[in-house]
Amino acid sequence: MDATSRRYLMCRPTYFAVEYKINPWMDPTAPTDADLAIAQWTTLRQVYLDLGHTVEEIPAVPGLPDMVFAANGATVVDGQALAVQFRDPQRADEAPAYASWLSRAGFEVHEAKHVNEGEGDLLLVGDLLLAGTGFRTTHAAHARAQELFGRPTVTLQLVDPRYYHLDTALFVLDEHSVAYLPEAFSPGSQAVLRRLFPDAVIATPEDAAVFGLNSVSDGRNVVLPVQATGLAAALRERGYHTIGVDMSELRKAGGGPKCCTLELREANR
Repeated sequence: MDATSRRYLMCRPTYFAVEYKINPWMDPTAPTDADLAIAQWTTLRQVYLDLGHTVEEIPAVPGLPDMVFAANGATVVDGQALAVQFRDPQRADEAPAYASWLSRAGFEVHEAKHVNEGEGDLLLVGDLLLAGTGFRTTHAAHARAQELFGRPTVTLQLVDPRYYHLDTALFVLDEHSVAYLPEAFSPGSQAVLRRLFPDAVIATPEDAAVFGLNSVSDGRNVVLPVQATGLAAALRERGYHTIGVDMSELRKAGGGPKCCTLELREANR
């Protein structure tokens, strides 16, 4: 298996805090450490650079503590960017900030029209777009993505509120493979995943609970939370190289490596 160089967009967690509760992981009464969040994010960024990937940065905006979760900022395929429309008003102002950055960076930005939270729920596997729904992104947004990107789009129903985005329950290993937690999906969606990916890596609930499935792969190197030890071992058995990072402070807001990472796919990708 070979790694491919990637271009990522990230946002420094300058204003990171847990000020509200919009997912089960968030507790506004618990203390958070912005300096630790920045240190963990900086380590993740450096891992990408050390692997030879390109990292762009969007400036953080005061009053938007979740803007660090860049994966929710858009879905970018073939140089086309589908803008986002957040379910929760606390994050609404992130959408125009990301759309503006992408437009300035030369991507053709398309209006969301329906609630969708970017790569949180829209994940590209080869020529196939996996699309999560159930908690955030609406089913209508899946049709919008298929029409825009011209990729077959497969709806997957999420059923566990702890795994409210697809990227907390499944991640893409390469153009043909994924890893996922079956229990996060409806029975029908589990059947679809078994049919599409009979050789998928199946995660344990223990590894999913430390956001082991909120990981980033370049086809060979998998960057995942260091606490997901069982999943890391399973990946190494499959021939992947794993790199553990500690994202525990950002997990207090329901985020991990993938949440902090939006892939910018050019027109030839």
